[in-house]
Amino acid sequence: MQYKAPLRDMKFVMHELLKFEDHYKTIPSYAHTDKETIDSFIEAGASFSEAELSPLNRSGDEEGCRFENGNVYTPKGFKEAYKQYCELGFPSLCADEEFGGQGMPLSLGSAVNEMVGTANWSFSMYPGLSEGAIRTLEHHGTDEQKQKYLLKLVSGEWTGTMCLTEAHAGSDLGIIRSKAEPNEDGSYAITGQKIFISAGEHDMADNIVHIVLARLPGAPAGTKGISLFIVPKFNVNEDGSIGERNTVTCGSIEHKMGIKASATAVLNFDKAKGYLIGPENKGLNCMFTFMNTARIGTAIQGLTAAELAFQGGLSYAKERLAMRALSGAKAPEQAADPIIVHPAVRNMVLTCKAFAEGGRALVYYLSQFSDVVTKGEGETQAYADQMLSFLTPIAKAFLTETGYEAANHGVQVYGGHGYIREWGMEQNVRDTRIACLYEGTTEIQSLDLLGRKVLGSQGKMLANFSKVIYQFCEENKDNDAMGEFIRPLARLNKEWGDLTARIGMQATENPDAVGAAAVDYMYYSGYITLAYLWARMALVAQQALQGDTTETKFYQAKIKTAQFYFAKLLPRTLTYVKRIDTGLEPYMSMEVDEFQF
Repeated sequence: MQYKAPLRDMKFVMHELLKFEDHYKTIPSYAHTDKETIDSFIEAGASFSEAELSPLNRSGDEEGCRFENGNVYTPKGFKEAYKQYCELGFPSLCADEEFGGQGMPLSLGSAVNEMVGTANWSFSMYPGLSEGAIRTLEHHGTDEQKQKYLLKLVSGEWTGTMCLTEAHAGSDLGIIRSKAEPNEDGSYAITGQKIFISAGEHDMADNIVHIVLARLPGAPAGTKGISLFIVPKFNVNEDGSIGERNTVTCGSIEHKMGIKASATAVLNFDKAKGYLIGPENKGLNCMFTFMNTARIGTAIQGLTAAELAFQGGLSYAKERLAMRALSGAKAPEQAADPIIVHPAVRNMVLTCKAFAEGGRALVYYLSQFSDVVTKGEGETQAYADQMLSFLTPIAKAFLTETGYEAANHGVQVYGGHGYIREWGMEQNVRDTRIACLYEGTTEIQSLDLLGRKVLGSQGKMLANFSKVIYQFCEENKDNDAMGEFIRPLARLNKEWGDLTARIGMQATENPDAVGAAAVDYMYYSGYITLAYLWARMALVAQQALQGDTTETKFYQAKIKTAQFYFAKLLPRTLTYVKRIDTGLEPYMSMEVDEFQF
């Protein structure tokens, strides 16, 4: 399938809904980023993604990465595409100018990442992991470390990874065993094995900078005893040149369901030379800089899956002829009607559209808070940090789950052809499935949302966002054209607080009630969050239609998609409320030894 960047909708979200240019003027570091600059970058990203990356998506999936004698070889065309990606300046887009970056906002980078990822998610993971390494070094590295590693990471000459997971630990980082022994020269000898390391070994860059969690001698048990280290694949000489090979090797790469052109490596550290980042035993705190970047990146994968399913499903549904509409022939000159006329098909296509365009609005909205957290100041920065903390687990979990749902709809629209590799829809399902797992599974993100962000803040983080929705509803309560959106949104916004209070009461009796409610609560929160954004998009479209526009169909389609979302998708919240109110008992009544097969 050939990807086409949805530039009109992207510009609608950036310029009309979220007003990126006005947003950037409130942040001195980004005040120079005007509409023309924004458009030039996304148009360059669209051209590259469509022409260079999309054609490699299927071939990369079929060829996959090759592992030979500790080396990993990426599929044909990937090295050349990565070289062009670097020449176009995309790795440096959002990095600090001091280290060769272009100093552009993270929100602009998210738009470029969306196009790169939709065209070829496997490819996007190589530079995507580097972004997290860059952010971590920018925030926590010493001046010497920044000089030594950032210039090459920012240029794309080197790439980065995050090395957290170990075979026995999974997501429970408190029980990792990798150790770091001090060397006489101030460095550390890192020993241990890390698994599931995306872009952990490949042939596209001259060096790979691993960001590794390990324990120092005598460190406290659990997460309070983890430190963070830089461990390069090749040691770096004092003049910045590449030195001898470090003792970190790739033991194998995983044989995966999807993203086969992305190397997922097992890395063995055998007293590899490493360098401490940040304070001792505070590695997890420093790593969250990396992890939050990765979680927003994974939320983008959910958006890309829905967009790809929408584009593929819509194209096929307009062309495929099958049966007649029950209300009478819609294309009497043809042997049958195109399947887009059938309500069941429209349901699937519209669901993909609603999740793709709603997901785009959420990712770009979220990324604006990233801009403020990165370069803002004072109370504004603190507020943005709270909003980012609250919305990130919603975006990561909800968008990946709805993206996976949309990917399955994409297959279904094609019928039997969707199961065939040539159409690209089954690859979308396989590539997307991992998004619900890595960077914290849906279940872990849901616990983070409900347990840490909502209940852990005594409801303050929820109240911040709930107030935003409340103010929007108040501003538009007398707008008759918005009534179909404002009334249900206001009701659900109030119910959100009431539901949260009920869960809190359940948890006082048994803390496991939080775990029982968390996933349903995440979905409930996600549907309301997208409802708020869809209501805002409907308002913008209504206002555009009242003016002098030549794009009547575009704005009418936006309003009608919002109506579909509110009528057919938002009522799913009713089920989640019912499930939450049934409490913990249905999960826990069965004794462990009663589980049998």
